[in-house]
Amino acid sequence: MTLYDDLHDLMKPSALYERTDAAFWDDEHISRGMLAAHLDPEFEGASRSFAFMDRSVDWIRAAAPPATHPRLLDLGCGPGLYAERFARAGYAVTGVDLSPRSLDHARRSACEQGLAIDYRRQNYLELDLDGTFDIAVMIYCDFGALSAGERRVVLRCILERLRSGGALVLDVFSRRKLEAFEERTTWEEHPAGGFWNAGPHFEVQRCSRFADAVSLEQIAVIAPGGATSYHLWNTYFTPETLSEELEEAGFEVAELVGDAAGAPLDEASPTIAAVARKPTTSADGR
Repeated sequence: MTLYDDLHDLMKPSALYERTDAAFWDDEHISRGMLAAHLDPEFEGASRSFAFMDRSVDWIRAAAPPATHPRLLDLGCGPGLYAERFARAGYAVTGVDLSPRSLDHARRSACEQGLAIDYRRQNYLELDLDGTFDIAVMIYCDFGALSAGERRVVLRCILERLRSGGALVLDVFSRRKLEAFEERTTWEEHPAGGFWNAGPHFEVQRCSRFADAVSLEQIAVIAPGGATSYHLWNTYFTPETLSEELEEAGFEVAELVGDAAGAPLDEASPTIAAVARKPTTSADGR
């Protein structure tokens, strides 16, 4: 095999939503960089800015107050930035994430602040939780990173864990965001290391559109010790397609807005946030 063959294999055209075997949240170096990005109060590449999170929690608290929605499930909680804000706002919070490093930080931070947050390392496609929740949140467009089948699974898991009348809040990228997506192939040399590898390496990135509402960022990292590739998928929605998926899963869409802080929704909005509810049953009446 030549270097060309290796790179060609790493960057070959992918099937829709195809994954690679590399789990970057478990990588010692990458997970450290991801945590640092999460904790940067101004950076919006891993989490939203701290100021946005504050506005977001205020909006969610108004839409589903802790007095009537006390038990909150934070899916993809990362290092607990939202979870801590929810706990201080009066919710009883359970956070779910796959990253051991993020969860270690979240548990230490909650302990230092005296916040009783229950963190679980789980895949939210395979939730194994006791009891029910009054509200579930899935913020920073994680929903659109899943395949269509995975989205159906996660909505079913959430619906099963919500009490009758419970709320779901999630956000996605809009088709307007896709209009700004540029198809391109680039490469960079990182002689002193970078985000994807601690040592010297080359990074090749290809950005492609799939179908009419899906994009893929393929990243190949070529280092002296070997090569690894990563696939970052995004699905883009209209208000109609997002509502359709939620309703097909059994939710009732209560509100659509422009972002997870409640901004008005218009044609220029790069995101769409939804408040959906599990239908109230006559047995529950809530």
